[in-house]
Amino acid sequence: MMDNLRTAANGPVLKIVLALIILTFLLTGVTGYLSSESGSYAAKVNGQTISRAQLEQAFLQEKNAQQEKLGDEFSTLLSDEQRLQQLRHQSLERLINATLIEQYARKLGLSASDAQVAQEIRNLPFLQTDGQFDNNKYQEYLNWLSHSNVSPDSFAEQVRQALINRQLEQTVIDGEIALPAEVKQEAALLLQERTVRFATLELKKIEEKQTVTDEELKKYYDENSKHFTVPEKVKVSYLKMDAASELKNVTVSDADIEKYYKSNLTKYTKPEQKKYSFIQLDSEAAAKSVLDELKKGADFSQLASEKSTDKFSAQKGGNLGWMEENSLPNELKSANLTQKGQLSDVIKLTNGYAIFRLDDIKPQEVKPLADVRAEIAKIVEQEKAVDAFYALQRKVSDAAANDNESLAAAEKAAGYQAVTTDWFDRDHVPADINFNQVVQAIFSGNLMDDKGTTGINSDVISVEGDNAFILRVDDVKPETVQSFAQAKPEVTELMKRQKAEKQLQVESEKLLVALKEGKGAQALKDAGVQFEQPTVIKHQSQANQATDVAFTLPHPKEGKPVYGLAQDELGNAVLIQLDKVVPGTVTDEMLKQYRVGYQYQTGNIMLESLITNLRDEADIKFGQLE
Repeated sequence: MMDNLRTAANGPVLKIVLALIILTFLLTGVTGYLSSESGSYAAKVNGQTISRAQLEQAFLQEKNAQQEKLGDEFSTLLSDEQRLQQLRHQSLERLINATLIEQYARKLGLSASDAQVAQEIRNLPFLQTDGQFDNNKYQEYLNWLSHSNVSPDSFAEQVRQALINRQLEQTVIDGEIALPAEVKQEAALLLQERTVRFATLELKKIEEKQTVTDEELKKYYDENSKHFTVPEKVKVSYLKMDAASELKNVTVSDADIEKYYKSNLTKYTKPEQKKYSFIQLDSEAAAKSVLDELKKGADFSQLASEKSTDKFSAQKGGNLGWMEENSLPNELKSANLTQKGQLSDVIKLTNGYAIFRLDDIKPQEVKPLADVRAEIAKIVEQEKAVDAFYALQRKVSDAAANDNESLAAAEKAAGYQAVTTDWFDRDHVPADINFNQVVQAIFSGNLMDDKGTTGINSDVISVEGDNAFILRVDDVKPETVQSFAQAKPEVTELMKRQKAEKQLQVESEKLLVALKEGKGAQALKDAGVQFEQPTVIKHQSQANQATDVAFTLPHPKEGKPVYGLAQDELGNAVLIQLDKVVPGTVTDEMLKQYRVGYQYQTGNIMLESLITNLRDEADIKFGQLE
């Protein structure tokens, strides 16, 4: 399979796959693929490490995406630890898939020059302010990377990979991807209209007529008693600490602001910038020939457009944009250009030869303190609040440890009273403390044992969002099996529903047979159901199983309807009468619109197939996720 895919690297189908590879990389951003061997790993893919730092970055981006999508409802997601864990695992799966795709793309031998990488870094949106490269942001980002033991060179290599994917994207755009007849056929199917009528046999009505004896109920209970339990429940007391609450106690002085400004002056300094252009050639002889033309007065932009083998910059007359000294690739540094209009000698690249020109120079600029005072005040305020938050944690933790019999000392240290909950089980944790770390501490830690509460205070439990808790379990109700009397209402409901489902299946299938044999009118009357008024449905607007089934039915012949059977989300049986099928009419404009969706759908199938094969052949080891 893999050999066939490699052989087909230039084919239209794989071009679709490669276009979708780019989307996979963008899901977690360039920074998601920076390699860090420090600490434990989240996964290893064919020996390549996905660090926990990478996973946390991808997870953060996934949460940011969900926040933008959900808006005010995002707080509900944050309080649901199970959904957060699902997001974390999804992030890891995307990283693994992207790593496999990156390894596969590398086998295709694709590359990008250092000059292209430098310009791409300057074009990254998160390193720009008002559409221009912001060196302060770049320096901050490099500092952040250094904390994760990631060098600027490692970062550049990931940008190089993104450039390679863009080349693949351009190949897809330029290539023939889907046959017009194929797209037209799919579009016509989506636009097809079917006239149907539905008749519903309600499960609830049948369920209401069911009867069960005490003997049946008792027998069912005895056979399934382990399923009728009252889960373990607890009452807890807790102190919640959060950084946001400390903001109200923070004051920021002019001296604080000035100190921060002087200590972080590089953040507010825009270094000297230089604008470059270049022409790339395949051979040294060709490069020397172009350099001779330039020295004789030939137009640089025109020669770049006509002769440069770097097609990205050639489209802009060789323009590489503005750069700072510390972000220059080694080739440009070796050119040592210092004057406007100055040309370099022929420079050897990893994939050819180049001539660079220094087009313009912008001097260094320093933002005055007055312009950034408000921004710095917020930063200092937040830093002080976080410091106060951690100081409070230490203070309360020490108090709780020194007086382990209650939270009284911890309350005094915190300056407020602990909250005491009502009874709850593991599946119904109060929202305020519904974090995985807190739930684990309560139900799987040392706060209780098989005899009940151990009567000790927890350590500080830190959770996301700069929140922390200290708590104790006040009381425990162990898990118990409900008595027959307690479980009887639930058992009754279960047995009635099971009987109703069996009866509904038999009755609906009998009605379907009668309809197909032409005896449906009387059968429906006897059952007390009837078909609704005709409705026209389209394939593209499917919303439930009944409409799904309606589109699997064969076309009616000689004016005779076709019948089918489905089930709705409530468990009701739905009889379907298909009266008429009208083929979809597709215009040229519609074809243009459908082509994009069809290409994506086809490509997505191929991408899934490729990733499945890559995963089957890969050596994947999972490490520590948290």
